[in-house]
Amino acid sequence: MAEPLFQQLQKLQAEFPGVPPVERWNPELCGDMDMVIKSDGRWLHEGTEIRRQPLVKLFASILKREGDEYFLVTPAEKLRITVEDVPFVVTQVARAPKESHQQLLFTTSVGDVVELKEDRQWLLRDFGAPPQPIPYLEVRAGLQARVSRDVFYQLVDWALEEGSYTDKLFVQSEGQNFLLGSCN
Repeated sequence: MAEPLFQQLQKLQAEFPGVPPVERWNPELCGDMDMVIKSDGRWLHEGTEIRRQPLVKLFASILKREGDEYFLVTPAEKLRITVEDVPFVVTQVARAPKESHQQLLFTTSVGDVVELKEDRQWLLRDFGAPPQPIPYLEVRAGLQARVSRDVFYQLVDWALEEGSYTDKLFVQSEGQNFLLGSCN
């Protein structure tokens, strides 16, 4: 089942530079695919990790979320896959001055670069054992990324640098405050 999908992916990559318009594709469900996106961001197919990053990026480009389920879609096929938490992990953050405000840019495990701004979904959700509130960021069309521990600590450092004097920590981007958590 993966080989025909891979061939379709190669054609789609040539036809749609960047991310294909998966939100407009609504084929009938073809079945389930033995693919799992682990909570640490690794992609597995039939129990084996996909180590070729270009292949992971190809699969990520046709990923679609419907409710609580995730699918790999093409104009003709739709295959359900398993996602343990969210499909992406934020692995890097950069801040840059932009006119009168600072701008935060996040890079995901598959190379998406996301600017944190007012209309971008940012939320804290419990993750780990014991559960701790961790920031999640919308990457595109309902697909989220969890902020990695390293990036979270960088954000906390910047929040403290900016002078948070309350019991809550915020980081700023595009003139907006985004909650990182409580100091208690």
